[in-house]
Formats: sequence, structure tokens, C-alpha cells
Amino acid sequence: MGFNCGILGLPNIGKSTLFNALTSTQSAESANYPFCTIEPNVGVVSVPNEKLEIISKISNSKKTIYNQLEFVDIAGLVKGASKGEGLGNKFLDNLSKVDAYIHMVRCFNDKKITHVSNNLNPIEDIKIIETELLLSDLSKAENVTQNYLNKNKGSRIDPIIKNTLDIVKKNLEEGIQINEIDLDIEQKKIIKNFNFLTNKPYLFVCNVDEDSIITGNEFSEDVINFANPKGKKIINVSASIESEIVLIENDQERNDFLKSLQLDETSLSKLIRTGYQMLDLITFFTSGENESRAWTCKNGTLAPQAGASIHTDFQKGFIKAETIGYEDFIKYHGEAGCKVNGKIRQEGKDYIVKDGDILNFKFNL
Repeated sequence: MGFNCGILGLPNIGKSTLFNALTSTQSAESANYPFCTIEPNVGVVSVPNEKLEIISKISNSKKTIYNQLEFVDIAGLVKGASKGEGLGNKFLDNLSKVDAYIHMVRCFNDKKITHVSNNLNPIEDIKIIETELLLSDLSKAENVTQNYLNKNKGSRIDPIIKNTLDIVKKNLEEGIQINEIDLDIEQKKIIKNFNFLTNKPYLFVCNVDEDSIITGNEFSEDVINFANPKGKKIINVSASIESEIVLIENDQERNDFLKSLQLDETSLSKLIRTGYQMLDLITFFTSGENESRAWTCKNGTLAPQAGASIHTDFQKGFIKAETIGYEDFIKYHGEAGCKVNGKIRQEGKDYIVKDGDILNFKFNL
């Protein structure tokens, strides 16, 4: 599985500029007015993976195929979006289709770029977005609860489902996001079925000016102080810097430019790494003379389910997974060396796939 990530926030905060930089395109129009993005722009990027490159080289593979990450540039939300203001319902619907989202916050002053409220206050900006997501989920929780009661009368009502929906509704009314509610495993499974917006994993991205990319500024500090109690990750980026980086085609020149700014990596690399952590994803590999390829699955996934990400037949007819650890693959120079040294394991249906595993699935049709 790959995953997709929405980018949302108020209008004129740099979402489309960042999207263009992340996806190395100019498909998202950047304009100094609200709602210049109405239909969601979608960009797919390859996920850099040094391990895959090494594996492919050792296997002398003809092709190297990376994981894919999809970014969705969702148009700016405004106060009242949950009631349809600024085409808000459509934008919120776009958000419901992503696995996770970046909550981008404007943390730079620029008189040439208008602010939707004419007053730069990152925390108030965050609260506007969070309120709209809460109101959207509250409305949905009320509808879901009513529909459940209408379809299930008397003894058909499951008290666990009813109680879980009541807990969610009560907390939303008190301004508490679903991902901040202390729910047990069964309750979380129930809620996951309804795809609530405030149940999605997210992180804050502070769009700062170029001079603040390393140390941050007073605005990004406010966001950190706001986000830390929630346990949310915060990344500082400069969309303007990223838009310059993508114009540099030569890898060495790009690295030199990053070093001149005292940066170790691009925002894309930071977001991918943080996104994988946020969604608890790991990467396993398949490798051979024809191709070496990276695959993504949830941490804790069993071998048959991991195989299903390649083809459903791998799960249906699963026999075993021939498994090589990444370190062994490197040490013994590929599959043949691992075979000679007894480093190929035969794992069954109860095997939990590890990050970096090189797998060869055996199955019956």
C-alpha cells in the first residue's frame, strides 16, 4: 500500500506553493486570493529509499520501483466551512478521502500576501480549522447515531456501538477531537468504520520565512506550545525555499544549496519520514533480476496480508514467505550468498513482517 496525505489550512498560507514544490510540478495555481484552488490537486511522488537502491544494485535488477506517496492539495477552509461557507462542504469531503493530513499554518509576515482575517495569529488560524472539523464530525456523529437507532430497534441495538457513539458525540460537543478521546481497542475499531475527520492522524507544518527555517520564529514557537500538549509533531518548512530547490536539477548542486542553508534534507524527505511514523508504516522489499521493489504495510502486519499488497492471490493461496533480513542480504551479497550461508528463513502465516525484510512469497492458485 502507498498512502495519501492532504494539505489543508486557511487560504493564502502557502499550501499550493508547497504542493508544487513537493510534487515538482506547477499544476496547482498559486494566487493571492482565497479559493484559487477549488478542485483538489493531486500529485504522486516516489519515496526515496537508500536500502532499495542498494538491494537493486546487488541483485543487478533491470528496474528499481519505489513506493508512491500521494499529496492532495485541499483548498483553503474558512470559518463556516462545515456549513458550506467558501465551498466548505466540498473541501471537507475531499479531506475525508485521505489517510492523513498536514495542517499547514502561516508563520511568516508578508504584506504582499493578504491574510484571510487581515491579522496574523497562527493559534487562532489553527482553531478556525479545528472548529470546522469538529463541527463537521459532530454533525456526522448525530446522523450516524440516528441512522443506527432507526435501523436497529430493541434488542438489535448493540450497547457497545451505541455507547461509543454517545461518547464521541459528547466529546465533540465539548470541543475534543476524536483522536484525543481515551477509547479502548474495540471502540476505536467501531469509530474507524465511520471515517471521522478528527480521527485522522495529522501533523502541523509551519510555513516560515527563509531566515527562520533553522531556528523558527515567534509564530512557530506559538504553534509548538499549542501542539506539544496534543502530542502532535511539528515541522518547520519554507515553501519559498522548497520552490527554489525543485528548480535545481543537478543533485550535487541541490545538496550544496541545502548545505548553504544549513539543511540536511528537503521538506519532502522530512514529510515522508514523519508520515510513515505517523501512520506506523514499514517497508519490505521484493528483489530479483527483473526488478527490485519497495512495498509498504502497517507495522505488525502478518506475511499473508503483506503479500496481499502485491497481489490478492498471495494471501488467498499463501504457503510460506522466504525471508531474508536486510543486513544479511547486504553481508552475503544477495539471495545466492544468503542461501549458501543458511540465511533464508521459511516463515509461515503467523510471521510478522519486519521493516527491511526481503520477501519471496510462495502460494497456490
